[in-house]
Amino acid sequence: MAAEGAEGAEPGTVRPGGRTARVRAAVLRAAGDTLAERGFAHLDLADIARRAEVGKTTVYRRWGTVTGLVADLLTDMAEQSLPRTETGSLLGDLRANARLVQRTLADPRQGALFKAVIAAATCETKTAEALRHFYDVRVEEWAPCVQQAVDRGEVPGGTDTHEVVRAVSAPLYYRLLTSGEHPDEAAADRAAEAAAAAARAGAYLRNEGRV
Repeated sequence: MAAEGAEGAEPGTVRPGGRTARVRAAVLRAAGDTLAERGFAHLDLADIARRAEVGKTTVYRRWGTVTGLVADLLTDMAEQSLPRTETGSLLGDLRANARLVQRTLADPRQGALFKAVIAAATCETKTAEALRHFYDVRVEEWAPCVQQAVDRGEVPGGTDTHEVVRAVSAPLYYRLLTSGEHPDEAAADRAAEAAAAAARAGAYLRNEGRV
């Protein structure tokens, strides 16, 4: 993460404070609202500045491009995401993760925002990189829950902890993107149960852990 004032920092990546933090929050909120309401194609820096009640020059100078703004929005979302829940069992932890993802995707604003960003990532390299970073941060946050399950003997040693976490959210995103339906809590629980069962059966062993 770039420090404030670092030379050569990408637009929108310098960590703000004080008034700069308030400006950043207002602009990112306006960008998120526009993405949720109208999609990536209608994201315009001048319009974002107007909605955020911030000078257009400030927005152009700080973020430079729409993709730079979206990258910063995803960085902020990753930083603001709730920390992992530890229940003492693999299924309990994965269910907590799945329900968190489900609530996010079922939220009218957040669900629409993620759909817009995912769509943009298919053709915008910087947006794709920012989206990968967002999910890398979230998977890294929850992976220790799977490692704790390995340590407790719930799942085999050599289990790929990151793949287990990805397996939890994958069906929820698939449902949202292919059907347009917001996943419900029952779908979240099924995703967690399937991932936990597969992990216990050794489906996510790294190659070196397979016999």
